[in-house]
Amino acid sequence: MKKIVFAALAVFLTTAIASQAQAAKTLRLTLQLPMTHHLGQNVQDFKEEVEAATNGEIRIEIYPSAQLYKDKEVPQAVSSGAVEMGVASLTRFAGTIPAVDLFYVPFMFSDSGKVRQATAPGSPIRGPLDAAMLKTGARPLWWQAFGGAILLSNGAPIKRPEDMKGKKVRVFGKTLGEFVKATGGAPTMMSGSKQFLAYQRGTVDAGMTGLTTIPSRKLYQVMDHVTLTNHADIEFIVLINEKVWQGLTADQRRIMTKAGRRVEKQLRDKMDRIEADALAFARTKMTVVELTDDDRAAWRKATASVVDTYIANAGLLGKQLVEAARKLK
Repeated sequence: MKKIVFAALAVFLTTAIASQAQAAKTLRLTLQLPMTHHLGQNVQDFKEEVEAATNGEIRIEIYPSAQLYKDKEVPQAVSSGAVEMGVASLTRFAGTIPAVDLFYVPFMFSDSGKVRQATAPGSPIRGPLDAAMLKTGARPLWWQAFGGAILLSNGAPIKRPEDMKGKKVRVFGKTLGEFVKATGGAPTMMSGSKQFLAYQRGTVDAGMTGLTTIPSRKLYQVMDHVTLTNHADIEFIVLINEKVWQGLTADQRRIMTKAGRRVEKQLRDKMDRIEADALAFARTKMTVVELTDDDRAAWRKATASVVDTYIANAGLLGKQLVEAARKLK
């Protein structure tokens, strides 16, 4: 009798273990930034919540610092199923959805309150963009706040639009390139992971990025001035392959949606402090250039035509989003 009981128990345990192994799903997530950056910490929080809430049925492996794919490759990699999940700058969809560059139209969003309204789930701006991205086969799970765009330079400050004339400037979006052209500079499209070497070697004279990359990518070692233009809002998107998403159970999808919304709000709520900390760090390593009202008015005037270029490129959806953005209060 004991032998029968032990045999039955062994079969039960073997079946249970096999069933658990079969049920577990591993989702690889590609990230271009280091885990020390706030985007890395944000996806780590998501990973921990999902793995705990699903009792290990879903495991998420994070590959930071562009180990798997560069930023520009992520949307295609996720939509094709080459990788299950990925984090990419919103502008990386501009090739198929030009309207995503609304956030790079100069000074379209004048304060963080308008950014919050525009990026809220289901808003008249985010809703159509999420729907358009989903059609590519990559489902947006949540948006990640990255902060405002600033300018880096070496040897001399960039304070007025005329200071850009003749300079080669690193950009990470087509509309940001139009910003540079409008001020007399020459834009150079470049992934974030390539910035350090480009600045170090003098491949470009100046660059656009976010404040938080100064400490995380150690850009203070190769650039000595930072100008607080805050002329654009930088957003990243966490994506999951749509077929992979549909292959999850309803409960797993609910858990992942809930976790995504939580970490999105958590990060958005912390952005002012995160940028303040990054700025405080930059002040200890670099010369920080702050704009006067007159300086900012000059930048606005010099780049006013970019909105028309954006609408021409983005078509009806772009026009619709600009109208929605102008209604924000």
